Amino acid sequence: MGTIEVWLRPGIADPQGATVKRALEALSYQGISGVRVGKVIEVALEAPDYESAGRTLQDMTDRLLANPVIEEAAVKVTGPVEVAGSQAGSRGL
Repeated sequence: MGTIEVWLRPGIADPQGATVKRALEALSYQGISGVRVGKVIEVALEAPDYESAGRTLQDMTDRLLANPVIEEAAVKVTGPVEVAGSQAGSRGL
């Protein structure tokens, strides 16, 4: 299992974050200086090992899941990786 977190780069307008901030303030939450909204993508995948899983997740992120012009992303192998061709139990990270 892998997790990819994607968020807008600093300086890029975040209208969703601004809307959430206004809504929180309308609900009487105080002291909020800013809100940024991002996304989390979970991917279940098979790989020969954890390093390969991480490289595959990074490649997916670079090629499709994040726009490097306006977004930043972090990739993590977060849980069991189904090791291709193995019936052995998975180890979590």
